[in-house]
Parts: sequence; C-alpha cells; structure tokens
Amino acid sequence: MIVSEITVIGAGPGGCTTALSLAMKGIRVLMVDQASFPRDKVCGDALSGKVVLTLKRLNEDFPKELSIEPSVIPSHGVSFVAPNGKVLNVPFRRELDPENPPGFIAKRIDFDNWLFNKAAAHPLINIETGVRIENFVKENDEWILSDKENNFSIRTKLVVAADGAHSRFAKEVGGVVMEEEHYCAGLRGYYSGVKDLDENGFIELHFTKEFLPGYFWIFPLANGLANVGVGMRSDIVSKKKINLRKEMINLIENHPVLKKRFKDATLIDSIKGYGLPLGSKKRPLSGDGFLLVGDAGALIDPFTGEGIGNAMICGLKAGEIISGIKNNIYNKEALMAYDESVYKRLWPELNLSKKMQELVKYPWLFNLVVNRANNSKTLRETISCMFEDLDLRGRLKDPMFYLKVLFERK
Repeated sequence: MIVSEITVIGAGPGGCTTALSLAMKGIRVLMVDQASFPRDKVCGDALSGKVVLTLKRLNEDFPKELSIEPSVIPSHGVSFVAPNGKVLNVPFRRELDPENPPGFIAKRIDFDNWLFNKAAAHPLINIETGVRIENFVKENDEWILSDKENNFSIRTKLVVAADGAHSRFAKEVGGVVMEEEHYCAGLRGYYSGVKDLDENGFIELHFTKEFLPGYFWIFPLANGLANVGVGMRSDIVSKKKINLRKEMINLIENHPVLKKRFKDATLIDSIKGYGLPLGSKKRPLSGDGFLLVGDAGALIDPFTGEGIGNAMICGLKAGEIISGIKNNIYNKEALMAYDESVYKRLWPELNLSKKMQELVKYPWLFNLVVNRANNSKTLRETISCMFEDLDLRGRLKDPMFYLKVLFERK
C-alpha cells in the first residue's frame, strides 16, 4: 500500500496543475491516472488565455516552452458566425504579438503529454499510471483507494478528483449526477484540406439556422489540419432525437458556405463523441477529505465549451486552499473555501455564458447581439474576457457597462 498525504486522481490539465501548484509550495503529492501517457482526449483542442496565464503562474517559462512545440500553433481570437451569416471577430485582448500569443491550439494528446511531463519531472510529484481507482473507503479521517481487484491501494488524507467528466469519485462520493439540461453532447473529427483557416489562429464557432440550438466549430491546427465538430445540449438531443453525426456531415456537405470550404477536405480520423458536464448550475465542489477539479466538478463553460482553462484555474485554487489549511485537517469546513474561491472567480462568466446559451434558442435575438457586438468595443472585450484569465465581476456590476453596450459605436 502506498501512503500519501494528498492524492490527485487524474493526470490531465486539472490534475497536473493541482500537483504542480502544490509542489511549488513544497508539498509532496501523489498523482494517479488510469491511462499511460501520451493518450488522446476528445476535445476542441483550444488553449485559451486562461491556460496561458495559468501556465505562467506555474512557471514563468512554460508559455514560451509550449509555443515552440511543433504541434502547437498560436491563437489570437475567436470568430462567431450568427444564424444570419454575420461574422463577429473577437480578438483576444492582448495585442497581436507573434512572440507572445494570448492563446494556443494543440491536440490534447500533445498538450496533455507536454504538461504531464512537466509534472513528472518535479521531484515532489510521484506518479502512478495505468491504474484505475474504483474503490473509495473512508476510515476516520483517511481514504483507502484501490483498483477493482484491490491489487493496488493508497492510504491518503485528501483526495483531489480531477479525472474528468466520467469521474467515478465525483459521482459516488461527490454526488455529481448527469443532468441532461446541464450536459452537452459533442463530436470531433480531424480534417485536412479545409479552406480559409484563419492565419492568426482564430477559432470559429458557427451558429447555423440548420443546427440551432447547437453549434459547429472549426479550430485550425498545426500542419494544415483542423479540429471540426459539433455540440448540442443533451436534453435537446434526446427530446428531438437528433443524430449528431448525421447533422455534422450534413452541414459539411450541404451548408452553402461550409460545403465550399470542405470541398477538398478529408477526414483523417474517425469522428468521436464525448460528453461535457456544463457549469450552468452551482454544485458542491468539496466535502470531508476531497475536492473536485475541472470536468469532475462539472465546470465547462455552457456557451464556449471552455474546459481546460477552467480546470487549470481550479487546480491553482486547489493548491492555494490546501496549502493554507492548518494542521492538515481536511474537513468539510476547511475545504469549503475552495468552493467559494472557484465560484468567486468563475461563476460570473459561467452565468453570463448560460444566458448566451439561451440566446441561441432565438436566432433573431442572437443575430441582434452579434450586430450589437460589431458596434460595441465594450461588448466585444467582454466576450473576449470569457476566453482569458480576466475577472468579469466588476464589469458586469458597473451600470455604465450596460449603457456603453447600448449606445457605444465601434
């Protein structure tokens, strides 16, 4: 049996950030993952400004080191395409700087492996891979974690569950349940030969009349590839009996604009599906002896699908809260500070995204917002904040913000 004061389940971005954040403070941690790296993760592959600035907080050199990886390209903004075809280009707030891009795009198999290796290189982080933790037993103030056959076991005081949307710990211990109205079904495929990819790495979100209230995305990748996919809330998929794969192919082949861009494109991998637990409602993120990080805590942005940045912010917060607990007493009362810290940082934008998600139900209203944003620098900057590590609370509480949105021009 392995004995560890703190155990992180899951070695994705949220888990690695938690481990690195603790190690930076001189705290030893054990990280366990069922996979062996490198491993794929179905995702949109966009690394927002939140990711970049979180990496910088972990290590000043991390963003620069990531930028020179051959599998990574810079990203300088996002393009929203409204149902009426109008395009809203939202550059990320920092100036266009090839040396210091505000965001990146990289396949998860590459980014996750890069970050995993950073964690693995730290002397205070011990890692066990190829181990699936399935049993969780609480004995007084400690957890006994083990695999299905009890061939591998850990005794630990604190569990940080960062093992994704299908976290067994989050479900069985944390009480996180799948609710279709707070869940998104998604598909992803890798294509070569897609035309007119943005030279500055703008990611594209298309809200077409044919696919509302879902969305279609195109994210450029290195080597002329593109991550292409669709997402729609699970309750709507179920209610309308929508075949997402069929609808995705239909858009690619028949949409008047998209079909021209995909005329010579080739699917180079199978289209794969995944689920996204959305942060469109507040849930408990902690309890006696445990914290939930990222997707395990259902914290994916309801509108943009942002998950990596939110998970990494959770990892930083987890490290801050854990390191500040006196006498290593990880009870519910002490760990509640983690919930407060995470929601203080993320809830304003998650709540805003929830409202924007609702707009998609009404094409005329979404068209109106895009038109208004094209005329309002303040609104464009606010949308940009959703992709960066910037706090929206002050802006949304300021009455002048709404006046500027209504009356500002360009």
